[in-house]
Amino acid sequence: MSTSPPPSDIIAAAVERRTQLAGDIVSAAQLAQEHEQRQMFRRLIDPGIFRPNSKETALAALKILSSLAENLLREPENPKFRQFKSTNDVIRKRLIEPKGTLEYAIALGFRPDVKDFQPFYVFNDRKVADLRIGAAILKEFIDREAQKQEYSKRNKVDEKAVAAEVAQKVKLAFMDDRKAKMLRDQIERQAREARANTSRDVAESQAEDAPASGEESPSQDHRRTRRSMPGVGYSLLSPDPEVDDPPPYNGEL
Repeated sequence: MSTSPPPSDIIAAAVERRTQLAGDIVSAAQLAQEHEQRQMFRRLIDPGIFRPNSKETALAALKILSSLAENLLREPENPKFRQFKSTNDVIRKRLIEPKGTLEYAIALGFRPDVKDFQPFYVFNDRKVADLRIGAAILKEFIDREAQKQEYSKRNKVDEKAVAAEVAQKVKLAFMDDRKAKMLRDQIERQAREARANTSRDVAESQAEDAPASGEESPSQDHRRTRRSMPGVGYSLLSPDPEVDDPPPYNGEL
């Protein structure tokens, strides 16, 4: 026979479940707040820093901000990393003059202050969570831009390789065209020479067959020989100057 747990155990289990549920609710709210913080830092970078500045200026500013945040996270008690002087040449050029960068430093937790009549920005210890989130977003953008630059370099190398390959193909095609043209010219030249040789041979053959000056052609000689033969070329009624006329007929037998 099973025994039910004592009421104290039941109450303790209920309290534990409620505590765990409350912890889950707090964690969800905290995650939502961190997500909003991340989105805020992303908007401070783009468009906040990238839009009004050149890409080179924006990237240089992000690297300065990242150095400030990472140094402070690594050595939070080091006074050198807990503040920066706005009149410093590098800080002024990379962090103060570019638009949007000082706003990001303030979002990280740095607040303006005056020490010994000198302007400083000093970190507020209550902004450690913001510092950690802002540093992560800075690293995210810097790494992404580095990947873009590497991809762009590879594309440029590929474009050069493609351009060189195309140029080589064009050169080879040009050389092939020249070879084809030379071959066609050679064939046409040989054909012209062959036609010229044939015309010359025909002319020489006709010149050899033609009679010399004062000589009769074979056809003329053949006609003359034929006329000299008796009975050739004359009928019985035609007179022959070389034959005597017959005696006249007087009717006597």
